[in-house]
Amino acid sequence: IELSVDPGTWDPMDEDMVSLDPIEFHSEEEPYKDRIDSYQRKTGLTEAVQTGIGQLNGIPIAIGVMDFQFMGGSMGSVVGEKITRLIEYATNKFLPLIIVCASGGARMQEGSLSLMQMAKISSALYDYQSNKKLFYVSILTSPTTGGVTASFGMLGDIIIAEPNAYIAFA
Repeated sequence: IELSVDPGTWDPMDEDMVSLDPIEFHSEEEPYKDRIDSYQRKTGLTEAVQTGIGQLNGIPIAIGVMDFQFMGGSMGSVVGEKITRLIEYATNKFLPLIIVCASGGARMQEGSLSLMQMAKISSALYDYQSNKKLFYVSILTSPTTGGVTASFGMLGDIIIAEPNAYIAFA
């Protein structure tokens, strides 16, 4: 984020939004809620995406930055909601949108709720791009895979990828 926006212009959104355990997922290792808590302590983040408003060369923008260090950047219901809210805010304020993608795909611990985020985000982007004719840049970092690739990662008006980035969908 510090590299993407002008100094002193970052205004985060939805920082208090955290994952619950919607399907009470338990693995042999640890409960999902404990795993979330562990990643929050390790990374200092509340989720796998940070969203907010900033300026780029003095131009107001809406920006979302995914972090692979938080559960492999997996897209669960909170990641989907934060990105959707960012897109809706950008739509209402007529702001350009940048999303930096880094993800292993949908978060299996949330089952079909995580898969629903693909459609929810894509629907918000449809309104943003097709109905409002606004500008979306998708930046694909390594890795960007799974549901992120299959949805908002590949929907940018301009798609930029890191050199030699691992980008996939199976």
